[in-house]
Amino acid sequence: MNQEALEQIQIKIAYLERANADLSDVVFRQQLEIRALDARIKEVSERLAAAQAEDRQRSADDERPPHY
Repeated sequence: MNQEALEQIQIKIAYLERANADLSDVVFRQQLEIRALDARIKEVSERLAAAQAEDRQRSADDERPPHY
């Protein structure tokens, strides 16, 4: 293998290592964002469930008895 071919392989490896590092950074940031979104979804779901429970309780209290 001549020197020029070896340099080309080394250049390709350097580019691939850089691309791999960039992709790793992207995946890491996406994972952080996914965790934040999961927490937000859980919070919103809990608030919705509490609001629905409160609404069911309120509607049961506001119903007129059948004899009215």
